[in-house]
Amino acid sequence: MYKLLFSAALVLLAITTGFTQDAEGCKDHPLLSRLPGYYISECTQNYNKLDFYNSKGEDLQLEGNLTYSWYVFDAASGKTEPSYLQIIKNYSNAVLKAGGRKIYEYDGLGCFSLTQNGKEYNIKVSCTNNSDILLYVLEMESMKQEITANAMFDALNKDGFITLNILFETGKSTIQKESLPLITMIDEMMKMDATLKVSIEGHTDNTGTPAGNKKLSDDRARSVMQAVVAGGIDQSRLSSKGWGQEKPVAENNTEEGRAKNRRVEIIKKM
Repeated sequence: MYKLLFSAALVLLAITTGFTQDAEGCKDHPLLSRLPGYYISECTQNYNKLDFYNSKGEDLQLEGNLTYSWYVFDAASGKTEPSYLQIIKNYSNAVLKAGGRKIYEYDGLGCFSLTQNGKEYNIKVSCTNNSDILLYVLEMESMKQEITANAMFDALNKDGFITLNILFETGKSTIQKESLPLITMIDEMMKMDATLKVSIEGHTDNTGTPAGNKKLSDDRARSVMQAVVAGGIDQSRLSSKGWGQEKPVAENNTEEGRAKNRRVEIIKKM
């Protein structure tokens, strides 16, 4: 079993320098570093969703600032390739030593939670068939909306549509409270021009069935429309439609692409 190294402030797995270079711009997360013999072949860092498992093994979707690292074992490193059990136990021991806890563990998959410096992290470690390691570290935080009603209005008049990241409860059409300020901004935008009419259109990624995604996107678009009406906008100025997975704007083979496809668009009606 590999020995673990810990600092007072951060938890780090044993660090080693492999013969293969990390992908450009990629580095270890400050909380958890690599096992001996590994290099990073791919990484991303953005506000995103993470498929996570609770203690019952139920699939959840969490949102926050997500750091993703794909670690590949370098056979030329001279190190012994670890088993799935060694990989998961190393990460599990590191998180537990730092005061975190194990949420779920099964056959090359581990889900953990950890609080450091007042911030809550959810960590997912997944092993592939060839002992690659997919490490996800999600810093829990509500997305900061940086759009204003004026910016919406200007973009709608310029481009004919705007794309909004309105968040819903997983598999439902209920708008999450973090996105309610966006609904208020839509109301404010509509009040800037009493003649403005829009279509509110929902889109999904390709997770699930086409029919199920079509219904979900339709329900979500209608939910947004009803929320805007509740804010004082006449329903005659609004319509709603769900497209499901029919109009992707990115590839669905990555989580980043799927996140872009899950969206609500406001289309200006002429």
